[in-house]
Amino acid sequence: MAFFDIFHHPRAGAVLLRTVLAVLLLFHGWAKLSGGIGWLVGMLEKMGYPGFFAYAVYLGEVVAPLLLLAGVLVVPAALLVAINMVVAYLLMHQGHVFELNQSGGWALELQAFYFFSAIVVALTAKPRN
Repeated sequence: MAFFDIFHHPRAGAVLLRTVLAVLLLFHGWAKLSGGIGWLVGMLEKMGYPGFFAYAVYLGEVVAPLLLLAGVLVVPAALLVAINMVVAYLLMHQGHVFELNQSGGWALELQAFYFFSAIVVALTAKPRN
């Protein structure tokens, strides 16, 4: 057995990624719960959308991460996170695709991390029988 074989635990890796994704997203959800989403309601209304659509952010940043942490409805929760990130991109980040941040990284690296991590979590979730 080679030394690196001891690190081959795909299931543990999937659970770790699912947990990290959930915890990091919960910080964003907590900020919205504690600070409100009035700014998002206003932004949507200025764009011609009903302001109540803003409340869907709680699904993607609070409910879905809690489901991921609990290991319940993992695929739908992960897909909800991915959809949340697409909506965040469309509402707030379209102009940043070709930008770099102050440290030289891609301006959308956080959004990309959340989106692709959610896709990986959905693809690697163990089906329930």
